[in-house]
Amino acid sequence: MQRSLNPVSRLHQDAVQFRLILAATYPFFLVAACAHRLMPAPAVGIAPQRRSVFAEARSMAVSAIPFVFMG
Repeated sequence: MQRSLNPVSRLHQDAVQFRLILAATYPFFLVAACAHRLMPAPAVGIAPQRRSVFAEARSMAVSAIPFVFMG
């Protein structure tokens, strides 16, 4: 007979997996954010408010990681 994980430990396991994937992919997104920052921006009337490169890399990683858990 198989025992299923209780919901709390399942959520904890998902959170740990998320943090591990974030730690593994963050350097890639940091390089991507730096490269994006070095490219010339299009001339637009109002300049958007910019976040730090680190916050931008974290935002990109956090928005991409949920796709790993789909399926």
